[in-house]
Amino acid sequence: MSIKTLTLYNFNTSYSFGKEEKKEKEQSLTSKLARLKDSYEKEGLRKEVEGIIIIHDHGHPHILLLQDNNYFKLPGGKLKPGENEIDGLIRKLTKKLSPTGTPVSDAPWEIGDHVSTWWRPNFEPSLYPYIPSHITKPKECKKLFVVTLPEKCKFAVSNNLSLIAVSLYEIYNNSQRYGAVISSIPALISRYTFVYLNVD
Repeated sequence: MSIKTLTLYNFNTSYSFGKEEKKEKEQSLTSKLARLKDSYEKEGLRKEVEGIIIIHDHGHPHILLLQDNNYFKLPGGKLKPGENEIDGLIRKLTKKLSPTGTPVSDAPWEIGDHVSTWWRPNFEPSLYPYIPSHITKPKECKKLFVVTLPEKCKFAVSNNLSLIAVSLYEIYNNSQRYGAVISSIPALISRYTFVYLNVD
């Protein structure tokens, strides 16, 4: 299998950042699990997509995370019934990260490989990169895609969230702080070669 090369731009010089009034659902685990149960009762298996957005800072790869106090998450969210995964991810990234009013057709996201699938067997916090053998009806399926950016774009997130760039070194094997999904990312993207560019 050939090694893919990804071009990364500098987090500090290529992009501009702002905050806006955006409706964000409560991020507590209790609230998320309650929404999951409600969604499952109405629609069955909840399908989510999230983006591993990779940039660089001083020649080191970083991942963009949304932070709400001590809670960290990858940008993305729930697919609509029947929605294509790529289209859904572009829609969710645009809604959560772009200035209000940005058309999906103008979104800067370059969706790459699907690198990981995680399953939530029950209405509980734990996610697994497989379906446990005793589970016949998992409650949630979360798919992760690599996302890269053009050399320039504007971000705007909800006032109650922060968009942060976290190094692979900080994330790796740090499930206590970031959870199992995010802490697995350095291994998931280790197959790529990165080219670091700086644009003034």
